[in-house]
Amino acid sequence: MGLPVDTIIQGDCLEELAKLPDRSVDLVFADPPYNLQLGGDLLRPDNSKVDAVDDHWDQFESFEAYDAFTRAWLKECRRVLKDDGAIWVIGSYHNIFRVGVAVQDLGFWILNDIVWRKSNPMPNFKGTRFTNAHETLIWASKSRGGRRYTFNYDAMKMANDELQMRSDWTLPLCTGDERLKDEAGAKAHPTQKPEALLHRVIMASTRPGDVILDPFFGTGTTGAVARRLGRKFVGIEREAEYAKIAKARIAKVTPATAEEMAVTGSKKAEPRIPFGTIVEAGLLRPGDVLYCPKGRNAARVRADGSLAVGEMTGSIHKVGAMVQSAPACNGWTYWHFKSDKGLAPIDVLRAKVRSQLQA
Repeated sequence: MGLPVDTIIQGDCLEELAKLPDRSVDLVFADPPYNLQLGGDLLRPDNSKVDAVDDHWDQFESFEAYDAFTRAWLKECRRVLKDDGAIWVIGSYHNIFRVGVAVQDLGFWILNDIVWRKSNPMPNFKGTRFTNAHETLIWASKSRGGRRYTFNYDAMKMANDELQMRSDWTLPLCTGDERLKDEAGAKAHPTQKPEALLHRVIMASTRPGDVILDPFFGTGTTGAVARRLGRKFVGIEREAEYAKIAKARIAKVTPATAEEMAVTGSKKAEPRIPFGTIVEAGLLRPGDVLYCPKGRNAARVRADGSLAVGEMTGSIHKVGAMVQSAPACNGWTYWHFKSDKGLAPIDVLRAKVRSQLQA
């Protein structure tokens, strides 16, 4: 059986996962049953009933039954993941610690636990506990020391106003027009996740064209965001009504263009350009003088791509560190050459060589 991409499979997740081929998906996003173990109705101060999760699909006979189910679907997800793939699992305090143990026991390697801090959480109406204002996501690679997983670090940094993105994410619950309703005007699904959450997950850990598996598809948030961002999806959903809603929802999504999907690239992924290549290309010549940003330190370029300051010689990084009495230095940004517009960092010359190689 080939991988049925951009398809919603209606059926039991364990039965349907077993039919998928080995090493066929790039990412798994799983929003499994939380096993909330609710004891009776939850009422607001005015005695109105809270629309809580009391559906049969969230109910298990015991912790042992829930653990067995968790290990079974996680084992199948690990089988269908490519070797450079990864998994995200979201849960609450009711289940996430049990899930985390299973994740580690099955050989996944946890990369982060992300705290989704809800900006508009449901109050604790009974006043017996702190307001439960967050959920936890576990992000794990298929194995420790395996093939490199995808992480679009620079894109996440750009999305956060060029600051390194942290593991605590403040995002609102799914409300307003985004919240899907049934024909009676009630919530179509009690735990519909906001598209903003899936947008961040997918942008962080996939590339355009990647396949994302969601074994608990619900009303299709993963599929809708995947389609919008130019990714493919495979959804498994047991409940026929949820699958029907998800199909209609995804059909309305307009995919982004290739240009719109482009993200900030990582310099680590660009081809390595030694400083000697700059000299070989004639962009700098032996004997040319480089300066620090303020012009206080100067070094001469040598034919082999090293620098000399008096008796000191070495790479652009080593000499930059020595003249500053610093433990390390990024020579590409520290050393500058004289241009028509004043001093410019030699990184400009590296970028020029890269563009020629990629032309």
